[in-house]
Amino acid sequence: MSKFWIWKLFYLLYREDMFRFLFKLILVTALFQTTLYSEEVKVFEFTEKELSELTVRKVRGADNKTEYSVGSDENGNYLKAIADNAASGLGKEIKIDLNKTPFINITWKIEKDIPGIDETAKKGHDFAGRVFVIKKTGATPLSNRAINYVFSSNQEVGSNFPSPYTKKSIDNVLATTKTNLNEWVTVKANVKEDFKKFHNLDVNELDGIAIMSDTDNSKKKSITYYQNIYFSSQ
Repeated sequence: MSKFWIWKLFYLLYREDMFRFLFKLILVTALFQTTLYSEEVKVFEFTEKELSELTVRKVRGADNKTEYSVGSDENGNYLKAIADNAASGLGKEIKIDLNKTPFINITWKIEKDIPGIDETAKKGHDFAGRVFVIKKTGATPLSNRAINYVFSSNQEVGSNFPSPYTKKSIDNVLATTKTNLNEWVTVKANVKEDFKKFHNLDVNELDGIAIMSDTDNSKKKSITYYQNIYFSSQ
C-alpha cells in the first residue's frame, strides 16, 4: 500500500468536511438574507401623540366608550383597553400592499376576559380583543368588507363566522383565553388569502385598520393589551 494513503484519506475527509461546512454556510447565508430582506410595515407606535391622533368611534347604542391608554414594558410600547359595558374603536387609514406584505402579525394579551357568552349571536357579540382589516368596496362605509381578527373568550382557534350584524364582516379567531389567559400571544394571518377565502375578493391593497375591545352587548368588563401590530412579507 502506498505510504501516501493516509494523506489521501485525510484529504477526502477534509474535502467532505469542507463540503458540509460550505453547505451549512450557504444555508445560513440564505436564511440570513431572507430575514434581512423580509419587508415589514409597522401599523401602530402606541404613543401618547399617536393615541391623540387616532380616530375614535363609539359603537351606536353603546352606553360607554372603551378606555384606551398607552404604556411600555421591556418589549416596547403597548395599548391598554378597558371595556366596561362599553364599545369604541381606534381606527387608522393606512394603505397596505398585500402583494408585498400579506401577513398581519399581532401581539396581544387578555388580562380579564368575558366567558360564558355566545359570540356568534347579537346579545353576546363582544370580544376582549379585535383587530379589523378593512377594504373599501363601495361609496359608503356600509359597503366595505372587513375581516375581524379576534382574541376570543369562548371559541376555539381557527373558528370563523360572519358577524351577526353584517355578513360583510367575518370574525376569525386567532387566539383564545381558553388556553392563553393573561399571557402574551403572538399570532399571524395571511390577509390576502383570508379575503379570498371569506369574501371571494382578490384584494391587492388594504384601506384601513381598527382596534376594538367591546363589552356593550354582554354588559361585562374586559381588560386587554395590544403590542407590536405589523404586516410582513412572510
